[in-house]
Amino acid sequence: MTPVASFLLAFPALFSIVNPLGGAFIFNEVTGELNQAASLRMARKVATYSAIVMLVALWGGAYVLNFFGISLGALRIAGGLFVTLRGLEMLAAPERQEARKTEQAGSSAFDMDAMAFFPLTMPFTTGPGTIAVAVALGAERPASGLGLLPFFLGVSSAALAVAVLVWICYRFAGRMASTLSASGRKTASRLTAFLLLCTGVQILLAGIEGEITRLLQLG
Repeated sequence: MTPVASFLLAFPALFSIVNPLGGAFIFNEVTGELNQAASLRMARKVATYSAIVMLVALWGGAYVLNFFGISLGALRIAGGLFVTLRGLEMLAAPERQEARKTEQAGSSAFDMDAMAFFPLTMPFTTGPGTIAVAVALGAERPASGLGLLPFFLGVSSAALAVAVLVWICYRFAGRMASTLSASGRKTASRLTAFLLLCTGVQILLAGIEGEITRLLQLG
């Protein structure tokens, strides 16, 4: 597989699960109390952490799963359940979610720096669903040694491209949010929550289907 082919395989999958545009509204809600310089620094950190999470999952996720005897289906089921429950929580009570994020946004600078990884990177930007997708992509690596370098060059480029989009969307999250009214932001939050719910269900179903197929083959 050429680098271009592996890039085209990985980029749509990673972009759809990360959803930088939807995540920008969450980022804006959490960092609303920060000044512009701190918000830009936070966006840069989240993008950097997101790139690291995706690259680690792409490069070593499949090997780690094999080492611990964890099937890809099990990872998909666990990640799908987590994403589904998060989507249900956000969809059922968006006001409570906004209040909690506003409270987090009022934390000290040290706490905000810590929040760059949790929860802004994980689970809001590159959570279990993204890790499951990245591991699944990494599991598609060629068996031959000659094809590994072009494959990982392509999928790594896709991960870095998604991370750059995260940085761009989060950098301008305030401007994006300001173009929407309060009702528009609430509608966007509900739409994002619904898409997150659908994504979680899709990952969960893929995991169940994979496990059923594996069990039937063993039988």
